[in-house]
Amino acid sequence: MQHPHTAPEYEAPQAPRLRTPTTSTRTVASDTIEVSWACHQDEVREAQRLRHAVFAGEMGARLDTRLPGHDIDIFDDFCEHLLVRDADTRQVLGTYRLLTPAQARRIGSTYSDTEFDLTRLRSLRERMVEIGRSCVHRDHRQGKVIMALWGALAAFMVDNALDTMIGCASIPMQHDATSGLVGGGHAAASVWKQLGQRHLASIEWQVRPRLPLPIEELDGDLDVLPPALIRAYLRLGAKVLGPPAWDPDFNTADLPMMLRIGDLPARYRNHFLGN
Repeated sequence: MQHPHTAPEYEAPQAPRLRTPTTSTRTVASDTIEVSWACHQDEVREAQRLRHAVFAGEMGARLDTRLPGHDIDIFDDFCEHLLVRDADTRQVLGTYRLLTPAQARRIGSTYSDTEFDLTRLRSLRERMVEIGRSCVHRDHRQGKVIMALWGALAAFMVDNALDTMIGCASIPMQHDATSGLVGGGHAAASVWKQLGQRHLASIEWQVRPRLPLPIEELDGDLDVLPPALIRAYLRLGAKVLGPPAWDPDFNTADLPMMLRIGDLPARYRNHFLGN
């Protein structure tokens, strides 16, 4: 998740576009969903409205954008936007955005660069994409929507000879009785302690936060589970690149994470890519 910024009017990316698959429709557990990449501004706006509903409406993020009811930042116009929608009602159920290497060069950075010093990843950038702004409608979090999103992301990577995905995975810091998370950052410190021991990337890929969460001032020994999305990333073979940054606008601790396509376990590779 990222800080909100005011964005200019949407325009198609100017760098040569990479290959995005045509719209696909699939039936999952009797529900027909459609997976597509946004081609027009109105489709991007649909994604931004869902993001606002989740980030501001559910999580309480402070989103100061010029278009009420939309989550917009300066990276949106440079990104590819992936949408899953109900094929019958046309409602957008889930979204990711993806920043390609060419577009990252054009804007001058990734979003993750604003939260972390990514100097150690410079050798990966030519084949590295950033994914972010992941969200799924609250009524559709049983797994099929996120799996459809991941399948499209994996196909995009393979089709365009890209091998590395990075992004910021958020840990809420407000109390949430339904998830068991504890407020004040203690849960985030405890999650970092767990993952830093078990899932930390090798030293050559480790990065440092620009605004660190004050880990030393927090109780890092709580028995808490990482958020579901982070657990899912770890099952896919993702690594944590270092300690969390603090995002004051979203009131989250953001973990830098990296997934290399070659690290996908065989069962997920077969599921997403068919080989």
